[in-house]
Amino acid sequence: MKPGIHPAYEPVVFRDRAAGFAFLTRSTATSDKTVEWEDGRTYPVIDVEVSSASHPFYTGTQRIMDTAGRVERFERRYGPGRGAR
Repeated sequence: MKPGIHPAYEPVVFRDRAAGFAFLTRSTATSDKTVEWEDGRTYPVIDVEVSSASHPFYTGTQRIMDTAGRVERFERRYGPGRGAR
């Protein structure tokens, strides 16, 4: 690798506030906000919307789509038989 052209690859904490989950990893991403980690050191922290602790695929809390209810609601709203012809 050429020196001086790559971004810094340093420890960063990614935090999912909705799930109360955080993990320390290395990344080129950075932030002005910091957090004190379990080891007593301070690291930049990046808040994320979804992580493996809150995503339905990983947590097993996926919702099953109620297609029959959706069809009935469509027919109530627009009348029966207005679907694909």
